[in-house]
Amino acid sequence: MNKVITYSLFTDFDIALFKAGKHYRLYEKMGAHFAEVDGVKGVYFAVWAPTAHSVSVVGDFNYWTQGEHLLQVRWDSSGIWEGFIPNLDQGTLYKYKIESNNNGLVTEKADPFAFYCEKAPLTASVAWNLDYQWKDSNWMQSRKQHNDLTKPYSVYEVHLGSWKRKGSGNDFLSYIDFATDLVTYVLEMGFTHVEFMPVMEYPYDPSWGYQLVGYFAPTSRFGKPQDFMFLVDKLHQAGIGVILDWVPSHFPEDSHGLGFFDGSHLYEHPDRRKGYHPDWKSLVFNYGRNEVRSFLISNAFFWLQQYHIDGLRVDAVASMLYLDYSRKEGEWEANIFGGNENLETISFLREFNEAVYGNFEGIQTIAEESTSFPMVSKPTFVGGLGFGMKWMMGWMHDTLDYFQKDTIYRKFHQNDLTFSMQYAFSENFMLPLSHDEVVYGKKSIANRMPGDEWQKFANLRLLYGYMFAHPGTKLLFMGGEFGQSEEWNFQQSLDWHLLQYDYHKGIQNVIKDLNFLYKNQPALHEKQFEYDGFEWINYSDHDNAVISFMRHGLHPKNSLIIVCNFTPVIRHNYRIGLPNKMEIKEIFNSDALQYGGSNVLNTNELKTEKQAYDGRDFSVSLTLPPLAVVVFEIK
Repeated sequence: MNKVITYSLFTDFDIALFKAGKHYRLYEKMGAHFAEVDGVKGVYFAVWAPTAHSVSVVGDFNYWTQGEHLLQVRWDSSGIWEGFIPNLDQGTLYKYKIESNNNGLVTEKADPFAFYCEKAPLTASVAWNLDYQWKDSNWMQSRKQHNDLTKPYSVYEVHLGSWKRKGSGNDFLSYIDFATDLVTYVLEMGFTHVEFMPVMEYPYDPSWGYQLVGYFAPTSRFGKPQDFMFLVDKLHQAGIGVILDWVPSHFPEDSHGLGFFDGSHLYEHPDRRKGYHPDWKSLVFNYGRNEVRSFLISNAFFWLQQYHIDGLRVDAVASMLYLDYSRKEGEWEANIFGGNENLETISFLREFNEAVYGNFEGIQTIAEESTSFPMVSKPTFVGGLGFGMKWMMGWMHDTLDYFQKDTIYRKFHQNDLTFSMQYAFSENFMLPLSHDEVVYGKKSIANRMPGDEWQKFANLRLLYGYMFAHPGTKLLFMGGEFGQSEEWNFQQSLDWHLLQYDYHKGIQNVIKDLNFLYKNQPALHEKQFEYDGFEWINYSDHDNAVISFMRHGLHPKNSLIIVCNFTPVIRHNYRIGLPNKMEIKEIFNSDALQYGGSNVLNTNELKTEKQAYDGRDFSVSLTLPPLAVVVFEIK
């Protein structure tokens, strides 16, 4: 006898939206939901499995027995199976046992909409409610101002499993631990936002979370769903925004995951040329299928609504956009116009951005897109993809290549450093120094710097100063803020003991002060995406390996003057041209003693002279410290 009671949360309108790919809050209907039917409490289950012959809910309540609790398929051809099982409580373990119409194949799957999962390597879903009393109303009401593109946006990228570990046992910190330790640290360092590498449930630690099975569940490695809410809440109460890495690009083939879910290619594209990623050996979503689009956009809505997330950084966008991405000739098929663009993906990304920006005030979406695909961060109504920002991968690669060169050769490569300004305002760019740059033999950022120990750290201070002075928002991977020496190892804590050494402490002080400078100087953020927010003074002094430029805010008096010396030679009486008569004062110098520098400073206010230079009528003579960036304000 079937022990499932006929019951539904779906209306006809829900089904129509689902079939059309326009139901963006499926998590309110799909999955496991606590309900009361005829005075009896229990759990309502709903799962999409259109190729199924039968669907059983199996779990710890029925000894994982198939056929004991059979769901019923809806009459409306939606492919949704549903039903109510009485007397199930919070914490019930369950899966779906799906017998397919395809040759009777049987799959056993975790719930794609589960709010909580067993701790890996266990794979069951957990019936769970998301009740929580939020205390971040001040943040949520003012979020639009914090997240505006004219405001400072300095992001600390964090991998929760390795930011810090507990004692000698190397155990994970919990979400509750992070709510104290991480919040305090980020506040002290002056970052405006935290970006978490994927927190959604994933089976395999070495994937760093980028191959997901539980799209609607924060990983149980660090605690319960409400514990993660508490962490977000505490960050918001401290005035810190929260960005999540979001992975709509691919998913793993693990047997309990989304792949071949009901005995058919349900979530993945059935054509292997579009549905399999050769680099990551993973499956690619079928972006042309309406129900899959609803699943993915509902997932974005879920984190923004249920967890008060402020932004989504969308992973691997380039792999989504191109049909020939990482594929050889003959391994891909052109679109209907003969091109290599994935038209279904482009349509999906536009719909995703329109939906989230249209429903959540003050959020941002950020594309990790490594090609020159046009108008990624332009509005959809002008033909763009609709993202708020795009990672500036070209800046990252060119700048790191330049900094790795011995200083004696830099004068031959200055164009590599200045090239980014030719396209800096074609998109709303975020400048990343991310986790991908400190793994797989690339070395840590600090150990890429040339020279002896003093020069290595001077170069690192200069790199960070140049990054914060360059137009665009900023992202720095954890450990970079104190000059982590070794490559990132996801299996252990960062090397916090390095902070006992002056050079590493000096790097930390530099980042603190750069964050302060970025937040408190309008010239560095008010026009960070606009052409007229930047002005070269001189980019062609190759022989001295020096560049100089101005950053402008909305008010003329908010302009800053930035000069970078990329050699270890002190430049006395170094002259730069300025547009008019003015007095300037040094407000940041990466060579200062508290940063580990040699303390070559411009201690007095400097006045321009009526002496033409750099194509301007006035000029001023400066002292440039070795391997340093100097910032001046106009008095």
